[in-house]
Amino acid sequence: MPHGENTTIIRYEVKEAAGEFTLKLKPFVSFRDYHSIKKHDDGINPTFSFKDNQLKVSPYFNMPELYIQVPHSIFIPQPDWYNGYVYQGEVDRGMDGHEDLFTHGEFFSRLNKGDVFSVVVSTQDTLKKDPEKLYKSEIKRREALISKLKVKDEFASTLALAADQFVVKRGSDQKTVLAGYHWFSDWGRDTMIALPGLCLSTERYDEAKQILRAFSKYISEGMIPNRFPDVGEEPEYNTVDATLWYFIASYQYFKRTDDKEFIVKELFPLFVDIIEWHFKGTRFGIKVDTDGLLSAGETGSQLTWMDAKVGDWVVTPREGKPVEINALWYNSLMIMQEYAKLAGKDDKFYKEKAALALKSFNKEFLNDISGTLYDVVRGLYKDSSARPNQVFVLSLPFEMVNKKIGKAILKEVEELLLTPVGLRSLSPKNYHYKGYYAGDWVARDGAYHQGTVWSWLLGPYMTAKIKIDGESGKEQIRKFLKTFEQHLKEGGIGTVSEIFDGEAPFYPKGCIAQAWGVSEILRVYLDELN
Repeated sequence: MPHGENTTIIRYEVKEAAGEFTLKLKPFVSFRDYHSIKKHDDGINPTFSFKDNQLKVSPYFNMPELYIQVPHSIFIPQPDWYNGYVYQGEVDRGMDGHEDLFTHGEFFSRLNKGDVFSVVVSTQDTLKKDPEKLYKSEIKRREALISKLKVKDEFASTLALAADQFVVKRGSDQKTVLAGYHWFSDWGRDTMIALPGLCLSTERYDEAKQILRAFSKYISEGMIPNRFPDVGEEPEYNTVDATLWYFIASYQYFKRTDDKEFIVKELFPLFVDIIEWHFKGTRFGIKVDTDGLLSAGETGSQLTWMDAKVGDWVVTPREGKPVEINALWYNSLMIMQEYAKLAGKDDKFYKEKAALALKSFNKEFLNDISGTLYDVVRGLYKDSSARPNQVFVLSLPFEMVNKKIGKAILKEVEELLLTPVGLRSLSPKNYHYKGYYAGDWVARDGAYHQGTVWSWLLGPYMTAKIKIDGESGKEQIRKFLKTFEQHLKEGGIGTVSEIFDGEAPFYPKGCIAQAWGVSEILRVYLDELN
């Protein structure tokens, strides 16, 4: 698939043939949104044009035209519907998995042993495209991406090419990150978490800057969007952590590029406003409490990455002061101290607020029984569920707990949550634990953050492991990733799945390619192990 185009090249090579033979190709079209299923529609336009080996069809009004070029071919019209295709994966998910597809006819090409030819499918006129030139150009582009890597092995190369697929255009002059294939658009949280691995570890600094700049245009009441809807609607701001991850991503960018001008002139003034909004209060009850910690959430709202909700059922209620949110908040205040100094401004305010947050954090979140951290604090209520969120206290740039607490956190994570493909979202010892992500929408969302394994959590876990255990931690992580490599040959080939069952054999589920899963593993592999 050539970069930056709505074009796919299907390349055929005839390895063996007793003699000349005919290859028959029948294209089926659906012309639908990726959330939808096409049903038999007599309103389809069956007409076509075929000239110079190129088929052109326009099945529906206000939809793109489709061009299919098959070299040295003839086209025989046979317009018809083929009904009842079954997509078993969708059926298993409790969704409509039966689709009807339309064909305009068949291509016929005569071939011999040794022939090489390419079919080009595009929303643009393929007669203006040389398929062999496009193919070679794309291969060259990918080789150039790999050549920049400081680690030259198959694992790094595969992940770097997987990472490349998530960085896309937003409009004509902006870049963003698709959260996952096949059904996620660009989400603020996912973008900021994924940016360091996708763009900084691979030295794509200009694209990182474009992404940071793109989101700066959508800041509202001290928040960046949780997600951009697919078609035409306004951005949604129902998140507490996306904006805080924005600070982390900008800081990682600055540490890699030393781009002081961009930070001081463009981001710092916006960040000052963001911090002010968090102190005076913004949407969804997001407001700094008198103890300096960040509180968020209203009844029925889901603002952290554990955001599953079915109707009025909030599956993982985390209203109050979630542990990773306050780790992010403290880190954001520490980052603002550095940015204030860069800008020649007084950093006293941020220094005092960070100190207060740190003191309150260690007082409120320490679980004296386990020696680890509570997941959520809300008044007198303290949630002692063993979840992966406390690992961010160790993985983020600025330390918040002593080594003893860090070791206790790591021990709990490894004993209860660590699997060969990621961290469970809840301990198997918990009454609410769901070991398998399966069934209809309600069942799946009920398990989404209640035991389901998430690949992206390997990033913060591995960073924490290296921080706590040093060189021995690095060696253990290297061995771990050798085992993980095999996942790149299942699910979405050459990429990392979104989630997995919480129990062996840890079957991959969800999106077959997830941005933050790829990016976090790539980040650690390139930046912390080599």
